[in-house]
Amino acid sequence: MPTAPVTVVVATLNRREELRGTLGRLTRLPESPPVVVDNGSADGTAAMVAARFPRVTLVRLRENRGACARNIGVRLARTPYVAFSDDDSWWEPYSLSRAADLFDRHARLGLLVARLRTGEAGRTDPVSQKMASAPLGRDADLPGPSVLGFPACAAVVRRTAFLSVGGFDALLFFGGEESLLAVDLAAAGWGLAYVSAVQARHLPSPLREAPARRWSLHQRNDVLVHWMRLPLRDAARRTAALAGRAVRDPAAARALGGLLRRLPGGIARRRPVPRSVVRGLAVLGELR
Repeated sequence: MPTAPVTVVVATLNRREELRGTLGRLTRLPESPPVVVDNGSADGTAAMVAARFPRVTLVRLRENRGACARNIGVRLARTPYVAFSDDDSWWEPYSLSRAADLFDRHARLGLLVARLRTGEAGRTDPVSQKMASAPLGRDADLPGPSVLGFPACAAVVRRTAFLSVGGFDALLFFGGEESLLAVDLAAAGWGLAYVSAVQARHLPSPLREAPARRWSLHQRNDVLVHWMRLPLRDAARRTAALAGRAVRDPAAARALGGLLRRLPGGIARRRPVPRSVVRGLAVLGELR
């Protein structure tokens, strides 16, 4: 099969051995080799990539830029479509070729969400099961059910669409950062669709943030997205609920503190999205 017009971007931080396995899988695919953006790892990640995978484009950053490291990889890509992988995820053979074909045939498609299979057994992730049920329906000009969210490690984007809305936002840094990008793409008129025939695999790393820490980051960013894009009454309601929980829950207190520090920047970035996007989020129960 000819090389597909897709670049794979991997952002990583201090997961050298897992990245080694992931790059081994990705570089054996018939599609283009990935761009690896190293977020200032201190475990020899960059040296390993340079030595073991010389055909891979390596970007060495001096500091951790969170999800925005992916933006650097997208800007470097010279293909019309870009797929994301984490250092503990990869793409199934020929899936990226299928994705490229669907982008070619659907001009409004800005982001494609693949079926995500997790763990050693490769079971379909519950997120994918929910998307496959098509609660938002399916537009005739899209290749699958419409969605308003995605896991980054199962996403392929049209490069021009991604760059036109600014990519991942530095204010969110990391943790549920996909939500803002999804609503921005939808607000700009791009279609987001789930396609089960395109598949990604995820073997969650044991080197992850503690669950309470991950929850705090997601809560902080969900409420920030409310202030940045959604009706102010909903943003105020979510903030009040988080503040009430923070009295008794250290994780909520951490989320609230992070929110308040970022809130001036979030308000400065405020661009309300169309009512159709707000209604779609309500149907999905997202960002509640």
